[in-house]
Amino acid sequence: MNIAPIIDKAQAGAKASLSRLFELLRIPSISTDPAYAKHCDAAAAWLVNELSALGFEAKAHATPGRPMVVAHYTPKAATAKTPHALFYGHYDVQPVDPLELWHSDPFEPVLKDGRLYGRGTSDDKGQLMTFVEASRAWIEVAGELPIKTTFLIEGEEESGSPSLVPFLKAHKDELKCDIAYVCDTNMWDDKTPAITTRLRGLVHEEVEVTGPALDLHSGLYGGPARNPIKALSAMIAALHDKNGKVTIPEFYNGVAPLPKATKKQWAALKFSERKLLAGIGLKSLAGEKGFSLLEQTWARPTAEVNGMWGGYTGVGTKTVLPAKANAKFTFRLVGKQNPQKILKAFQTFAKKHMPKDAKISFSGKGGGAPASEVPENNAFIRVTAAALQEEWGREAVLMGSGGSIPIVRHFKDILGMDSVLVGFALNDDAIHSPNEKYNLTSFERGIKSWVRIIGALA
Repeated sequence: MNIAPIIDKAQAGAKASLSRLFELLRIPSISTDPAYAKHCDAAAAWLVNELSALGFEAKAHATPGRPMVVAHYTPKAATAKTPHALFYGHYDVQPVDPLELWHSDPFEPVLKDGRLYGRGTSDDKGQLMTFVEASRAWIEVAGELPIKTTFLIEGEEESGSPSLVPFLKAHKDELKCDIAYVCDTNMWDDKTPAITTRLRGLVHEEVEVTGPALDLHSGLYGGPARNPIKALSAMIAALHDKNGKVTIPEFYNGVAPLPKATKKQWAALKFSERKLLAGIGLKSLAGEKGFSLLEQTWARPTAEVNGMWGGYTGVGTKTVLPAKANAKFTFRLVGKQNPQKILKAFQTFAKKHMPKDAKISFSGKGGGAPASEVPENNAFIRVTAAALQEEWGREAVLMGSGGSIPIVRHFKDILGMDSVLVGFALNDDAIHSPNEKYNLTSFERGIKSWVRIIGALA
């Protein structure tokens, strides 16, 4: 299949593609704020119009929150063996506060020094439009897409996706495809493409430790009376051993050793731990001993304290022995770790580490989601990696992510399909922050990359 004319078309249409992206960026589709609901509706309608004009059967589905855009395309020459790919993105964006730190209007995109500035340029409008514009190039040159295609573009990703799981379950038969492509991820660097093959899961919990029935005078009761802050601190200190290993019994059940081939590939990246740590004001690597920074972030589980408070925290001195203390915890999961078992194991651990006269209670809202991992020998990953290498002239990095993208797990558990995570964002894109940007090369070569991936799938 000769895709050169389609690549040429994508390149020739770059200016028009950028103009369409700017139209979408100008819509302030902030999903978390009800005041912007009409703008989310407008963004969904804009996408429906664009996809419909390309020949997709497109519709904005109402949800209890923001609309869900679904669009389908079946080429005339399709057979039962024609691959069917789902492309996922989101049109909603984060709030822009603090507004005074922006160098330009967040919803009036600016192109400066090869960078696109504006809310949603990277997360995720610029990314999802690389899908759309690649489809446009194929249709305008070849007359149609060479594969069956479904778009799922949600409007609540930045506000927790409350409507997503019910929608996936209700539209299971309509949305199930051979593979899902998710664009909400990064390149390795500005010249090297990447496929994210593993995402850590997450468990969260909040605890309260109580001691005396009321706050006490630390002179009259300090010493003999139990201090809940000290009890909580001792439990937290016991969470890790001297080598940084989590001490919760059975915590590592389901954690497999990193495959030798993967470890070798990560080592070949020549990643600078010193440089990354220096960028956040640190000098030495913490975490589990015996594991590199990339291994700790991409392939090892964690137990972290996200907040801790109790007693008097105001200005000046108050000689008080507090009646209670609180803390928030999160656990990042890998492999086949079970979120509910991890939660119960932590609760059991915490109870056992409470001394007499200290009682611990839990929020009742703890929970989470398991890790996601797609084998690196997956056929769709191999095909995608080859297509990316053709465009960028460099082998695609198969990397992990320390974070979580819940949609990937939902696709697997509800629709029974794996995901390939390919995006063209960079670490310095300032997503969720003032002056969010997306490199023009990421946008233009991202379009051409999807042109090649679509051709490779066919």
